[in-house]
Amino acid sequence: MRKLVAGVDGSDASLAALDWAVAESVRRGAELRIVYAPLWEPYERTWPEFTATRPRGRSVAEHVLVTAADRAREQGRGIEVEAELLSGDPVPALLREAEKGTVLVVGDRGRGGHDALPLGSVALTVAARAACPVVVVRGEGAARRGEFGRVVLGTGNDGAEPAAVDFAFRAAQARGCRVTAVHSWRSPERGVATHAHTLGGAPDPRMREAEWALGRAVRAAVERHPDVPLERQSPEGLARDTLLTAAAEADLVVLGARRTPLADATAGAGATGIQLGPVSHGVLHLAPCPVAVVRED
Repeated sequence: MRKLVAGVDGSDASLAALDWAVAESVRRGAELRIVYAPLWEPYERTWPEFTATRPRGRSVAEHVLVTAADRAREQGRGIEVEAELLSGDPVPALLREAEKGTVLVVGDRGRGGHDALPLGSVALTVAARAACPVVVVRGEGAARRGEFGRVVLGTGNDGAEPAAVDFAFRAAQARGCRVTAVHSWRSPERGVATHAHTLGGAPDPRMREAEWALGRAVRAAVERHPDVPLERQSPEGLARDTLLTAAAEADLVVLGARRTPLADATAGAGATGIQLGPVSHGVLHLAPCPVAVVRED
């Protein structure tokens, strides 16, 4: 990991994301780039008189950025920190930054008009469309969470996402902790969970298929990172629910994002959800710990 890019806006959520990015930069020996893209232009187009207040708005934004940079340098002594004030809408600005960095880190909610939602629109859109892995850090309760000593990796039937697997193992290696790889299964015959064994006592074939798929997904990473402990789980249940259960005691959840051709920045929220896939979309909204979304390119 060469460089982390942290998006800030002065909100509590963005400060939690900044703190996570600083700690990760220290673990990895990576540079940290802090950016802030205040939304000026739409107001200027709608209310020309807003232009007169821009100098004051810029000074406030610069204060937010300088404060964030000072915070990062204080917490991450020894790492290289740079900060830049960007112009334009936050989403395109952050997507451009994602092309320069190794990992993009954002908070779960910002200062937009939808602060009450579980996940802000900027975080969701960037997670779906960024060119690099995106880590969304939950601001609420972040300071109270302890170190659980595991990185949770979700694998699925629609692809093992080698980039996500490798990201999880590298994250665990940097922390000196284990990877808990989760591949759930369920019976299509019922809407509720079934027993893990058939009447004859033999394992359910779906469970065995899940175990086989999980083993195939992590095989190469295990060979590359033999020093990283691995725990395998093949629980019965919905993928989103089993991952949220694992996330309750995790330092980080790593997921792959579905690859679709819907990368147009003008696409709506529905298209964003399709890009991420329902499992990643749901975990991003509800997981109590940071979630990394890693796309295959």
